[in-house]
Amino acid sequence: MAELSARVGALAQRGVVPGLAFIRVGEDAASKVYVGRKEKACAELGLRSETTVLPQDTTEPQLLGILDRLNAREDIHGILVQAPLPRHMSESRVYSHVLPGKDVDGFHPQNVGKLMLGDATGFRPCTPAGIMELLARTGIRTEGAEVVVLGRGNIVGKPMTAMLCQKGRWANATVTLCHSATREIAAHCRRADILVAAMGVPLFVKASMVKPGAAVLDVGVNRVADPSSSTGTRLVGDVDFQAVQQVAGYLTPNPGGVGPMTIAMLLQNTVQAAEQAAERKASVPEPPLPS
Repeated sequence: MAELSARVGALAQRGVVPGLAFIRVGEDAASKVYVGRKEKACAELGLRSETTVLPQDTTEPQLLGILDRLNAREDIHGILVQAPLPRHMSESRVYSHVLPGKDVDGFHPQNVGKLMLGDATGFRPCTPAGIMELLARTGIRTEGAEVVVLGRGNIVGKPMTAMLCQKGRWANATVTLCHSATREIAAHCRRADILVAAMGVPLFVKASMVKPGAAVLDVGVNRVADPSSSTGTRLVGDVDFQAVQQVAGYLTPNPGGVGPMTIAMLLQNTVQAAEQAAERKASVPEPPLPS
């Protein structure tokens, strides 16, 4: 965030304030919380954000029309459509409707393609990008490391696998992607120098599944019953934290570990989008004066 603050300051000297638009459809409680945290982070960093809240029965064409207007606005550099969307909407159509240059979630097919090709001009999905930063800044060696990713989702599992196996200083790993049809998942996990849990199964990873000294990154966010809580529930990750911390060399807390990095990467993508837009505008020649 401190590094981003300097970049935001440099943009301000050019008269540019990065703008991020949020769209939330319906009244999903978790979505309200997530968008609120992102709005707060924008304010702290000096980004301008605006949120559009739509009713649950909004049609897909209506949502696409709002995206068209945001795509056309020069003061909006990033657009985020908060998941989940209502069942009557196609996530792939909605995410593909955001201009690639404003797709700060990294979900547009063009940005997904750039990720697979190792093209840094695209936007990387925020959660796996945050995990890469955690590994790099902690000094955890990825080159030649055995990595196991639990979960093959489009938001974390697949892009995480792609990032870790790219050529690069903080990549070059040997990656095994496990999912619900994988045989003997525990045996795969025990080989991992780095284990990324993104299955959405509460407390799935036990101490017996973790190689001593391994780095374990817990992405899952699951709500489970807890009679002692005022709400009757509590949030837990995919990793049994209390047990695994006795074995792992590194372990992210959950909540409070990967989540804040996800938000930081969203802001980084938005700042990058504003920088790219400013460069494109600067490269357009001024029209000739009338004779």
